[in-house]
Amino acid sequence: MPNYTPALEGQVALITGGAHRIGAEIARTLHGAGMNIALHFRHSKEAAEMLQAELNGSRRDSVVLFQADLLVTARMPRLIDKVIHALGRLDVLVNNASSFYPTPIGSATEAQWDELLGSNLKAPFFLSQAAAPHLKACRGCIVNIADIHGERPLMAHPIYSVAKAGKIMLTKALARELGPEVRVNAVAPGAILWPERGLDEVTRQRIVAATALKRQGSPSDIARTVLFLIRDADYMTGQVLAVDGGRTLSH
Repeated sequence: MPNYTPALEGQVALITGGAHRIGAEIARTLHGAGMNIALHFRHSKEAAEMLQAELNGSRRDSVVLFQADLLVTARMPRLIDKVIHALGRLDVLVNNASSFYPTPIGSATEAQWDELLGSNLKAPFFLSQAAAPHLKACRGCIVNIADIHGERPLMAHPIYSVAKAGKIMLTKALARELGPEVRVNAVAPGAILWPERGLDEVTRQRIVAATALKRQGSPSDIARTVLFLIRDADYMTGQVLAVDGGRTLSH
């Protein structure tokens, strides 16, 4: 059910990679709380249009789509300008867009390094830089979607783990740089959605067994944490909330 909040009515959230998976659930949750959504996508035009139609069906003209390749750093200011032109303001930036795939030592390439660091770290930095003046004007916030593997490396994924570790430090550094006007926090998901390239059933069961709660989480667990950081965490900045069912408690 929508969790409508008058305090968020008319505020604007830009969500990168918002067309599917966790990004789409974040969009639904923030929209249900009364926010207008600037929904970014790269290739997922059809999924983005379906989500836009779904949400605009409940509140007309409340979701606007923005296509951009976030690996092209020079276009970041233009993306922010388009959001401001279309929606009039920017209160929240959710850096959700991410690439994820294995890069085992011995076969990793420089192109993989550039893509994984680019989508998970470089793009969030330069997009945050472009958004900062507008976020300061609204005393808004940034929420980064990190990963528990930014602190505990994932086997066969060293580049991805390094990138997410950088995103955790980015969260803390931006909190210092952009305060007091802008709060910057992060959410670090654990076993929420399985990778699109799939995991075998034995591996899935082993991952779930390693959590204290002995179950997989859902995208709504992440989305509701993002909403908390936006709406309710007015005295929190530079923090990383692990939403992992207690998986990081295991050794």
